[in-house]
Amino acid sequence: MNQIAFTIGSKPIHWYGVCIALGFLIATGLMLWKRDYAKMTKDQIIDVAMLSIFTGILGARIFYVVQFWDKNFAGHPFWKVFRIDEGGLVFYGGFICAFTTMCVYGKLKKISPLLILDMTGLGVVCGHAFGRIGCFMQGCCFGKVAAKGFPGAVVYPAGSAPAGRYPDLLNNMNSLPLYPVQIYEFVLNILLCAGLILFMNKNDKPGRVSALYIAIYAVIRFILEFFRGDHKDSFLGMTPSQNVALFLMLPLGILLFFFFTHFCKKNGNVSKE
Repeated sequence: MNQIAFTIGSKPIHWYGVCIALGFLIATGLMLWKRDYAKMTKDQIIDVAMLSIFTGILGARIFYVVQFWDKNFAGHPFWKVFRIDEGGLVFYGGFICAFTTMCVYGKLKKISPLLILDMTGLGVVCGHAFGRIGCFMQGCCFGKVAAKGFPGAVVYPAGSAPAGRYPDLLNNMNSLPLYPVQIYEFVLNILLCAGLILFMNKNDKPGRVSALYIAIYAVIRFILEFFRGDHKDSFLGMTPSQNVALFLMLPLGILLFFFFTHFCKKNGNVSKE
C-alpha cells in the first residue's frame, strides 16, 4: 500500500485520484473506439464521458457521505466532504446518478437513450476496474481476514484503515493477511468489459448491453461482498450492497434484458406491435 503517487510542490497526489483519472481516459478511449455502434460523433462521446464522470462521482460521493457521515465526517471540517482524492465513493450511488443523466441527455439530443446506456455501461465497467486499483493503493474497500495459508493475501501497514480494523498484535500492528478483494474486482470487471465488447459486436437490440452489465455486475458484487471487511452494517444478514445487488440490480438487469430483446427495435425504439 502506498497512498501517494507523487507530489507537486508540497501537494501530495494520491494514487486513488490517479487511478480514477486513468480509468476515465481509458473508458473514454474505449467509447470512442466503439462509437459506431451507437452512431454517435466524437463530440457526443466526449459529452457522455464528461457527464458520466462528473455525475457519477457526485452521486457516489453523496451516497458515501450519507452512509458514513457519523464515522468519517461528523466533527471534521466541512471541506473533508470534497476530498475524494483520499477515497470514499459508493459505486451504486454513482451508477444511479450517471445512468439517469444519460437518459436525460439522450432525450435532449434525440439519440436513443438505450444506445447511450450501452455505451455508458461499457465505459463505466472499464473505469470502475481501474478505480478498484486506486482502492487497493488507498487501503479502502479492503477484504476480510484471509484463510490461513491463503496465497495472495495482503498485509497493510500500521496506521492504515485495514490495520485499524484487523490489527496483527504480534506484527507491529500491521494488518492481518487480508483477501485482496479490490484486485479480484479489477480482474472481474476487465473480464466483464471484454465480454460486453464481444456481445456488443453481435447485438442488434440496443439496451441489452447495459442490461447485461447490470445483471452480471450485480452477481459479481454480491459474491465479492462475502470477502469484504471494510464495514459491518447489515440488513437481512447481508451487506447493503448485497441487498441492492440481489433485490434491485439483478432483477432489474434480467427484466430489462428480456424487455429489450422482445419489445425493442434495432433503432432502440419500443415496438408498437
